[in-house]
Amino acid sequence: MNHTFTIYLALAALWALLIAMFAVPSIVFIAHLKNLLDTPNGRTVHQSLTPRLGGVAIFAGFMSALTIFAPLGNGVQQLLAGCIILFFVGLKDDMVTISVMKKFIGQLLATGVVMIMADVRITSFQGILGIETLPMGFSYGFTFVVIVGITNAINLIDGLDGLAGTMVLIISGTFGYYFYRYGGAMFSNYAFVAVCLIGGMLGFLRYNFHKASIFMGDTGSLVCGFIVSILAIQFIEMGNGTGQPFGNMAPAVTLGILFVPLFDTLRVFTLRALAGKSPFSPDKNHIHHRIMALGFSQISTVLLLGLLNAVVILFVISFTGLGNLALIGALIAFGVLLSVFLGVYQSRVARRQVASS
Repeated sequence: MNHTFTIYLALAALWALLIAMFAVPSIVFIAHLKNLLDTPNGRTVHQSLTPRLGGVAIFAGFMSALTIFAPLGNGVQQLLAGCIILFFVGLKDDMVTISVMKKFIGQLLATGVVMIMADVRITSFQGILGIETLPMGFSYGFTFVVIVGITNAINLIDGLDGLAGTMVLIISGTFGYYFYRYGGAMFSNYAFVAVCLIGGMLGFLRYNFHKASIFMGDTGSLVCGFIVSILAIQFIEMGNGTGQPFGNMAPAVTLGILFVPLFDTLRVFTLRALAGKSPFSPDKNHIHHRIMALGFSQISTVLLLGLLNAVVILFVISFTGLGNLALIGALIAFGVLLSVFLGVYQSRVARRQVASS
């Protein structure tokens, strides 16, 4: 990789970091001035009124760095357009809560721009269940589900100080490394997407770790989730090329990289469906709530989940030789075991509380 490219990457990350870091205090000041604060309720962990417009700082850092330093080909320009749509959807939701349907329409528009205008989509299952190239219609439908799924998974994991930010850092850092090393002419500009997101997120996390003076809100979690979903799709597509480290193992590796947010979303949706509730009805069943119920503090819960995701990433990268199906099977088995463990422990903790009262 040439030195100029590396220098531009470093400058882009530094730019995004500084813009986000300097933007946050102003946003906190204005949010308190205009009373744009997140009130604690039954499903939140924080106890005080906290501004929730941190996504504005992340977006400002990411957007300015990317447009200044990065080549905008191969879908990056359309990715920016999608981010702008979701930014305003999230901003409105953070100021005057909007319905799930309106959020979904925003995601539909952003996804449509990227899929139709830039043809960013999953074109092949790379041999999973014997399926290679996907029919055009199925490819569009499946890509839409993937983008909306990952966007909402990042949105839903945003429940503790620094948790969603830490997850986004680990995930985009992993994708970014492989785009930097193996992206070539087609995909190397996605290394810029990753480092600009990392820079913006680090600038924001400086104020978001416990005890947070600001939350990213939907403005941040929707935009970050959308960016991560496009990185994931392009990572899978990159696996179709020659000379890639994972080749046709990219789908299983991607699932491993996104393990904690995807596991949490699937587990929570399943539990809500079994209880006869809407998948979007809020509760305290998320993985971070369950771990805190075991007695962990906010910071140690965030670090534990970050470590868990990192370990799963190392596992999938180390055992790519097993094949897609075996790796996906191992991830599902681990997810089920983890879910059972959390469920059993939860009922024990609940019984102890009943006994002590």
